[in-house]
Amino acid sequence: MEHQAFIELLQREGFAAPVTVEREPDGRLDAHAHPFEAKALILAGEIRIVTGGRERRYGPGDVFHLQRDEPHAESYGPQGVRYLSGRR
Repeated sequence: MEHQAFIELLQREGFAAPVTVEREPDGRLDAHAHPFEAKALILAGEIRIVTGGRERRYGPGDVFHLQRDEPHAESYGPQGVRYLSGRR
């Protein structure tokens, strides 16, 4: 997805203005959950997210969506990851 189209999608769906998130190369976050819904556009690098026992890989242009309080784990590629994240 293109950057501007993602911003417009977030606005239409009632998400707050997105923030840029950067994570370190080959890093990881063990299982956790957020008290908000998140939708994010990958700008650079790679993130792997495990939810419900299933791992999904996201790279530049991909969008991931996590529900409020959805348990998940994250790991990042050799270049880390940078993404725009909208929350509601």
